[in-house]
Amino acid sequence: MSARPKDATENTPERAVKLFRNGRNQAVRIPVEFELPGHEAIMRKEGDRLIIEPARAEPANLFEWLQSLEPLDEEVPDLDEHAPPPREFNL
Repeated sequence: MSARPKDATENTPERAVKLFRNGRNQAVRIPVEFELPGHEAIMRKEGDRLIIEPARAEPANLFEWLQSLEPLDEEVPDLDEHAPPPREFNL
């Protein structure tokens, strides 16, 4: 089981944990040294491994989402290069 974020720099030794039932669900007690931030996590299976990572907070609005994007590595193409020539018209 991996309960550390991908960017964790601290190596915590692995540890045996207890599994138990919570209604119809299987649950695990996460020791404090593996505690995740926030109130939600993302879980997936990779083979026989169970991977648990902190959920990213959803941006509150479009501006916040745009600020969270990584800059482009490539040049933005010149859109006028392939545009048709302007036409004059009367209203």
